[in-house]
This record gives sequence, structure tokens and C-alpha cells, in this order.
Amino acid sequence: MIRSSACQQQADTHPTLWDEPWSSKLHHVLGHDQVFFTVCTNLQSVSEEAWDFLDASDVFVSTSLDGEFSTHERQRTVNAKDTQQFVSNLSYAIERLGQGKVSALPTLDINQLPSVSEITDTFGRFGFRSIFLRPVNHQGFARKRFQTTGLEDKWNAYHADFIDALIEHNWTARQPVEEFYFTHCLRRVLRGGHNQHVDLRNPNILGRDYIVIDYDGTFYPTDEARMVTRVGQVDLSIGNLCDGIDQSKLDVLNEESSNSFHPDCIHCPYQAACGADVVDDLSRYGRIDLPKADAAFCRRHTAIFDKIFELLYSADEKVQKSLAIWAGIPEFDPSLAPVHT
Repeated sequence: MIRSSACQQQADTHPTLWDEPWSSKLHHVLGHDQVFFTVCTNLQSVSEEAWDFLDASDVFVSTSLDGEFSTHERQRTVNAKDTQQFVSNLSYAIERLGQGKVSALPTLDINQLPSVSEITDTFGRFGFRSIFLRPVNHQGFARKRFQTTGLEDKWNAYHADFIDALIEHNWTARQPVEEFYFTHCLRRVLRGGHNQHVDLRNPNILGRDYIVIDYDGTFYPTDEARMVTRVGQVDLSIGNLCDGIDQSKLDVLNEESSNSFHPDCIHCPYQAACGADVVDDLSRYGRIDLPKADAAFCRRHTAIFDKIFELLYSADEKVQKSLAIWAGIPEFDPSLAPVHT
């Protein structure tokens, strides 16, 4: 349902997102002829009207699957009945909509991290071969229940171990598995213009080709911006369905959307493959001008790129097989890791 004070009168006339008038208005507001929708849902309770909306060719589904089912139940569904309902709805979504229209992401408590096999086995059960590891997000209400700061080194070590475990898995597996974000970073290192993921681009112009629409019709530049606003830290909304985009507010956010001229980033060997995240800095530190090396975003990505170059220069055939798979090439080419003498 779309309900907001700014849109109340129109919401009474066109009360649901899947009504055609709202769809047409979105195309007009966003200024694009072709718009795709990703519906973020816990898939807990889905009406037939909602399933009909999800059937549309330009609509995709994103949900959460927190490793194996006991972890998902502890963090989200609370009881076995609701867990089974979620599992049933996820299976039905894949069957009805198709594997390519449904994605699931784990959100992990860094203090209770599952084993690699627990994650890969659960995701493999649903046919998912790409897994996007994410720690509990600091921006939202979850930081009241979970520790979300001071654990960067622990998370980076877990992520590196996860990549090593996938390399072992892929050496003999019939169906290889990737960690989505590591693959994305690897491809940004190996080829220019790999900008399809909105969390890591440079420049990362907010509100240009991606926007989050909350349940009440409010616009946000990212989902993290929505979370920061909802917890009352700072209002990062950028308009709504009825009034359109607040371009002046968006312009202020976009002043720091590039790392190209940042005094810290210009000295970093990973600058070209990295990016910037204004929202993460605001949520964690309440400012965006602290030294990059002190920011969680920088420490996380430095660890990822360090791991990428460690693997690129490895002579291990197991490593080279997975790198080729993740890079989307037939086999590993030693020229990808030149040695200058």
C-alpha cells in the first residue's frame, strides 16, 4: 500500500503500487522509458494480488535467507511455523516466477557466523549459486540487537576464509558457487566499466538509475538511506511519488559521490576499482570528512582487493580455476597478473 501525507488524496484513489496509474507515474517521475522493479520482501505473507503483480516481466523479487534455517528463525521468523511458511513461499516464488527473477541474500551476525557449508548447502537447495555475504547492517534498527561496529577485522577474516572455502568447493563441484560481491570487485579490477552493482561504482551518482521506494511512496537514494532515515538519525529522503524528486537535496548528496579527487583515495592503488559510500559514513560517524583509512568502508574494500591480488598472483590451479569462473572467462590467463622485471 502507498500511504503518505503528501500523497494521501491520490493514494485513496490509487491505493496500490501495482495499479497502472502508479506504474505510469513512476516512469514519468524517474524520467526513464524502461524501468525495472525489485520488490524487497520477507516473503512471509503474500496475497494472490501480490503474486499477480510479481508475475510482471519487469518485476523481480529480493528476499533474505540468513544461512541455514535455524539462523533464519533466530534472526527473523522466531518460530518453526513461520519459518516453514517462508521456506514454502520462497520455493513457490522460484517455481512460479523463475530462478532468474528471485534472489536471496544472507544477513549474518558477526558474533555468530555460520560455517561455509551451512550457507552453501541451504542456498544450493533453492538453486542459488551466487551468494552475497552481508554482515548485519549498521544503518537500520538491527544495530539495537546486534553488534555492528568494531568487528571489521573479524568480518574481513571470515570473508577471506569463505572465498578460500569456495575455491576448494569449486575444484570438484559440478555446480560452481561464487560470492557475489567478491566477484563484482574482481571484475572491476580486471575490466573497465563494470558498474552494474550500485553499492560500488565511481562516480556513484545517486538517484540517476536506481531509487528505493518505501511502502509509503517516499523516495530514497539507497536502501541504507531509508534505514538511516527510519531510525531518526538524518532525513535522507529525496522526494515521493506525488511531488517527484527533490533535486536540490540529491545534488548535495552527490557532491561527494566520487573518490576521483579525494586526497586519501588518489594515493590508493585500488582507487580505480573502488568507490565511495556517503550514506555509510554518515550512519557510522555522523560526518563524511574523516580519513578514509579510518572508515569501515575503506577497511572492508582494502581487505577485499588485497585478497583479489593475492589470488591473482597465486600459482595454485584450484585458485586459477575459480578465478576464471568468477571472471567469466574460459580459463585463467597468466597475463592477468603480469610480473614486471
